[in-house]
Parts: sequence; structure tokens; C-alpha cells
Amino acid sequence: MSSTDVKKRRILVTGVGGAPGFDLARSLLRLGCDIIAVDSNPLAAGLRLPDVTPRTTAPAADPSYRSSLLRVCGELRPNAILSTVEHELAKLAALRRTLADLGVTTWLPDPVAIEACTDKAAFHTALSKNDVPTPRTFLPPELDQVPDGTLLVVKPRRGQGAQNVHFCHTREQARVLCELVPDPIVQERVNGAEFTADCLVDRSGRASVILRHRLLVKGRLAVVSRTFHDREVAERVKETLSAVGAAGSCCAQGFITDDGPNRVVMTEVNARVAGGFPASEAAGADLTDQLLAGLFKNPVDHDRLQYKPDVCLTKYTETLIVEEGQQ
Repeated sequence: MSSTDVKKRRILVTGVGGAPGFDLARSLLRLGCDIIAVDSNPLAAGLRLPDVTPRTTAPAADPSYRSSLLRVCGELRPNAILSTVEHELAKLAALRRTLADLGVTTWLPDPVAIEACTDKAAFHTALSKNDVPTPRTFLPPELDQVPDGTLLVVKPRRGQGAQNVHFCHTREQARVLCELVPDPIVQERVNGAEFTADCLVDRSGRASVILRHRLLVKGRLAVVSRTFHDREVAERVKETLSAVGAAGSCCAQGFITDDGPNRVVMTEVNARVAGGFPASEAAGADLTDQLLAGLFKNPVDHDRLQYKPDVCLTKYTETLIVEEGQQ
């Protein structure tokens, strides 16, 4: 199949109310794809992108999610689904055969990899087994094991979008926060320069990695990013992707530390595009085009995922549409 044929395909993009889904839908539109924009919130901004076919589905946690998604697929017959919502990945993986029967292609990691990308305890276990540096991680019953003087972060074990993330200084503070945060996990706080890696792992396991510093972060979304080259960081990201079994488009985060035994420490992998991936495309990496190629089982051209350092991209909220009447 030629790249032109791929770009004519109809792609269902989920989570268009968030930055990853919104920007992915817009990037695919620029390539000439026919986009079905899907979100569980009828007020999601991506549902109002020009030239998309908007649809709402039940949230991933809702018992009717499966039937509502399959109803949309049966009605509109997308050629493929690209998800930007972590909580629905396991359900999509379970629907692979059903979706394939409808002619819908997916490109998802296996269930073990999805668990490592969505469960911070599983992520810590996967990296520790493969000797990849990552913050020390504790479940609430293990707080007595936290060394004195350790700065801590309390967050949901399966959280998304940096919701309910709290910083604290003592075990006692962490215990209180664990009563407030749903399904909590406690991690050692890492100091240093935070980075994101926009990644594409082809079907043979080869990964391309585009690095960018998170210069200004609002709501855990990097609104100002600058690309950079660093061989050690890139290799550590690739080790991380291999440790969790990543596949397709994904993003990894970590720190270049100020001190400690390891210069590069990895904190997470998300099995979706990152909210700031347009910075990598602005630097020359053909991420969306190569994602399309791999999605439809064509070779990924890793030469087209090379990029320039020191390209800075700033994101800002824009007015998308003004409407009258009730929504």
C-alpha cells in the first residue's frame, strides 16, 4: 500500500478532548486522512475541529464502553483506531479480534506491556528487572521502608493527566496523602531537568526516539519544549521501551539528574502520543506519517524520524469555534 493510499484512510482517534488526541487528529487531517473524532465528553474541543466526523462514546470505565465504541465502528467503518486514552487500552486490546472482523486495524502493545504503561508499580517492577534506573517506589503498606529524609511524591497508581499528584517531605505526610489519593503509590522525588521522548517502535521492535526538554509545564503538559540530542538519554529511553514491551507510538518521561548514582532516571512510559509531540514534528521528525505507515503494516522509515536539536515550540490555548444556542 502506498503512502498516498494510507493517508486516504479513515482513522478513529479517541480522547480528542485532551492535547494528545486533539493534536493527533489535527496532524492526521493535515495528511489528508478522514478523521472520526471521539471523546466521552460532548464538550471536548476536538469534536469541533473542522472536517472531522464527531462522535461521543461512553467513558472507558463505563460498562457500556464496549457496545458504544462498536456501535460507532459499525456505523462509520473506520479503517483503524488510534487511542490517546490510557484507561481504554486494555479494553481495546481485548476487542482486537472483534474490531478486526469489522475491518478496523489496531496497533497496541500486548497486555503485559499495557499493564506496565498504566500501572506505576508494574512499571517499576519491569524497569528494576532490567536494571533501568527509575525512582524507588512504595505501596502504602511499605512506607516504613522509606529512608529518612527522602523527598516523596504521592500519586494514583493508575492515574492519568497528573491528577491527584502531591509532593511531600516525610513518611507521615505521605501516609495522610495516601488516605486522600485514590489507589495511591509513593515514589522518591527526582531532581533535575525533566524531558519527554516522543517514540515510535516498529513491529520488529526497532525504536526511534526524539528528545525534548520540558521547559514550561502547565497541568503536567509541556507547553514549551525544546528538542535536544543526548546519546546516553536516547539509549536509556530505548532500554525502557524494551523493558516494558512498548509498540507503536508512545512517549517516555524521565530526568537528567543533578546528583545521585544515575545521570538519567526514567519515570514513565505512555502507550500513546504525547501532548507535546508537535515539537518533534516541527524539528523534522515525520512522526504522524510514519505512525500511519506502521499502523497499516508498512515499513517504518526511521531515517524520516531524524530531527534537529534546539527547535523550540510553544503551545497556547486558541479559540476554536464560537457557537450560539445550547450544546
